[in-house]
Amino acid sequence: MIHIVGAGCGAPDLITLRGKNLLEKADVIIYAGSLVNKELLCYAKKDCEIYDSAKMTLEEIIEVISAAEKDGKTTVRLHTGDPSLYGAIGEQIREFNRLGFRYDITPGVSSFSGAAAALGTEYTLPGVSQTVIITRAEGNTPVPERENLRSLAAHGSTMVLFLSTGLLDKVTEDLTAGGYSPDTPAAIAYMVSWKEEKIIRCTLKTLRQAAEENNIKKTALITVGDFLTSDFIRSHLYDAAYSTEFREAKK
Repeated sequence: MIHIVGAGCGAPDLITLRGKNLLEKADVIIYAGSLVNKELLCYAKKDCEIYDSAKMTLEEIIEVISAAEKDGKTTVRLHTGDPSLYGAIGEQIREFNRLGFRYDITPGVSSFSGAAAALGTEYTLPGVSQTVIITRAEGNTPVPERENLRSLAAHGSTMVLFLSTGLLDKVTEDLTAGGYSPDTPAAIAYMVSWKEEKIIRCTLKTLRQAAEENNIKKTALITVGDFLTSDFIRSHLYDAAYSTEFREAKK
């Protein structure tokens, strides 16, 4: 059996209980060594085989898992954050299906959730933004034309960019050309929930400068939108003037 497990965004106590239990029972652990907190490996059994996928190709990963399957062993494929976001699990699942391997997926706390917590805010503030766009700037990995930053910027909603810290000039240019004001609030969330965490608040036009001044080149999320500073209206959820299926309105 293969368990794809989200490790959470950094702090070892942000892994789910299910993820921790699977790590404790695993015979083989393949973890994303460039991003996953190595403190999580303390949950592994003494005789567990541990591999760092940062040093492996897809073919080498599948070879290790195939050997484990042949020997009746349980494998945990440990990914950073939540594996459904930029985890490259799709290509692994395709191989599991081709080879007839059983697998399941345990979600994790994504870094975009960790970033909101570190910023002390809500992405979906009433009257400000009810939409969150999670995307990336185009680099070595192409982005479909319909999803380019200029097109997405037209919505003016909350935006969270993964894997884009090295492309901040392009991010600023494209988002501004797409409709965001250069003075739109922005923030760089570096290594959220790690001991090294940094939160740098800036504007869209000062993104690159802020990153350079703090020597941030990778392992950071870029957040853009008025949710960072704008006033907002009160929601109806806890408003005494509104009835819900659980509560009558109060006069």
